[in-house]
Amino acid sequence: QVQLAESGGGLVQAGGSLRLSCAASGLTFSSYAMGWFRRAPGKEREFVGARGRYGGYTYADSVKGRFTISRDNAKNTVYLQMNSLKPEDTAVYYCAAVPQSRITMASLRLRQTYEYWGQGTQVTVSS
Repeated sequence: QVQLAESGGGLVQAGGSLRLSCAASGLTFSSYAMGWFRRAPGKEREFVGARGRYGGYTYADSVKGRFTISRDNAKNTVYLQMNSLKPEDTAVYYCAAVPQSRITMASLRLRQTYEYWGQGTQVTVSS
C-alpha cells in the first residue's frame, strides 16, 4: 500500500522560509517522479514543482527561483524548500507520486498524471 506523508508546514512571516518533507512508503521510490501541488482557499489545486527520477525538474513560474525540490532516495523522501515566502503562497501543500517509466517532464505539471497523493500540510504566510 503506497502512502505519502507530508510534514513541515506551519505559520511563517512573509520573507521567511519553510522546508516541507514527503515521506513515501510502499513503493520503489527511486522509480517514481515526485511532484508538489498546492490548493489555496477558494482555488483549485495547482502545480508547484516536480522532480523526476533521473534528476530533471520543473517549476511553476510563480515559485521559480524561490522554491527548490530535492529528493533523498535512501530515505524515500522528497523535500520542498520554500524561501522568500509570500502571503499568496498560503495553501495546503500536497506531494504526489507517479512511476516514471514513460512520463515526460511536461506531463508532471498536470494533476491527472499522478497516481498517489498525500493528505497535505498547511502553510500559512502572514504579511
